[in-house]
Order: sequence, then C-alpha cells, then structure tokens
Amino acid sequence: MWWYRFFKFTIFRPMVEYSYKAKVFGEENFPKQGGAILASNHIGALDSLVVPAMMPRPITFPAKAELFSGTSIGAKIVAWFLKTVRMVPMDRSGGRASADALQAISDVLADGQVIAIYPEGTRSPDGRLYKGKTGMARMALTNKVPVIPVGVAGTKSVKGPFGLPWARRPVVFIGKPLDFSQFHDTPGNSKVLRYVTDETMAAIQQLTGQTYVDLYAAKVKHGEITAEQADAHVLPRPGGGDPPVVEPRAVRTGE
Repeated sequence: MWWYRFFKFTIFRPMVEYSYKAKVFGEENFPKQGGAILASNHIGALDSLVVPAMMPRPITFPAKAELFSGTSIGAKIVAWFLKTVRMVPMDRSGGRASADALQAISDVLADGQVIAIYPEGTRSPDGRLYKGKTGMARMALTNKVPVIPVGVAGTKSVKGPFGLPWARRPVVFIGKPLDFSQFHDTPGNSKVLRYVTDETMAAIQQLTGQTYVDLYAAKVKHGEITAEQADAHVLPRPGGGDPPVVEPRAVRTGE
C-alpha cells in the first residue's frame, strides 16, 4: 500500500487535480473504512486514472490477466507496476483460473479494501449509460459489502502536451452507499441480481444525468446493433420495479 500512496500522491493525484483540473463531489459519502464495491459508469480511457486518483481511499481495479504475464521489457514494467499498486489479475477464461480471480477479489474485500467495477463491462460507445452486468451484484452480495455509486464526466481522452492522453476538467460524483443487506443470503437469485444491478445503475444515472439504454454496451460496440437501433431501447431509468420478494431460508431444528 506504501507504493500505491507514493504513486498516487506524487504523480497521479497532482496530475489529475492540477493539470486536468478535475473536481470531485460527494467525498463525504465515501465510507471511511470497511470493504466496499465502487461501481462507476465508463465513458473514457482515463476513467481508471481519474477515479482512483480522486478517491479518498485506495482503490483496487481488477485488470486483464494477460497484463501480468507479458515477456517484453515494457510488458514486465506494466506487470510490475500493476502488482506494486495491488491491482488484481482477472482471468475470464473460466474454470479454476476464474475462480481464483474471484477469490482474490473476495480477499481484498475481506481485508477491508475497496474494489472498483464498471458494471457496463466495457466503455460506452456513445456516452450513454448502458445495461449493467450482474457480476458486480454477485460480488457485493456474496461478500456482504455495500455498493458505492460513482459517476464520471469529462474523461474522454484528447491529445495533450507531448502527445500524452489528456482530459479537460473531468468531474467525479460520489453517491451515498447502497445497502443491499436484505439480499445477502440470496447471491445466486437471478431476480435479486438484476434488481441490485439496476438499482446501482439508476443511482449512477442520477449522478451523471446520462440517457439510459436498456442494452449491453458490447452489442453496439461490436456492431451487433447500430447506435440508431439502440435508440429504440432508451428508457427513463434502469429497472424501476419493486424489490423481488425472497423467501427466507428454512431453519432446521433438531428433534
């Protein structure tokens, strides 16, 4: 954690705050301690720099597993940096590798740290807010931690001095933590997972004011559907229904 703070306060926070002129609102909403999942919209390549730089506590982002295993000098430097600032390798190939990645995330949360997730799964192709994937909800319920909704704006990358990626006055909004403790005993219930995900996305939308599209962003990003066709799936907000009714677990009693 020493290296994380060193890089944050000597390089990244000064660059983001004074060069990008970033602003953060709602810092008082961020829990001072305990494990939590930070759920943010994802509109620009610089989100993963701006968000952790402006948070009051260290943030752990799951990173692609392949970034930790390169063989070139540059790849080894990247891997060293990611490990040094305690990023978690995320293997999505399935089986044992994926299980180990999820366990690593659980270990971080159990240690009282904060994991950051982009529920949309990829960057928004057009700046709108897209349907969230339920993996974030499963992590929150399984590990019994709150979800902190975060909204970012102005993080679209432009070419800056010396050709470096630059952002013009990005803004980060931190919402009040969302408590889903009534569902902690049902992390595998599909209706619960969708409800928790939609409520989290709705909280993000309240922070950003983005138009909501009830489709997965990857469908537009990969050309399965055009942006114009996605217009037909615009809704006022994610979800919006009543909380699912979950039957309490039966309690076994001895004879």
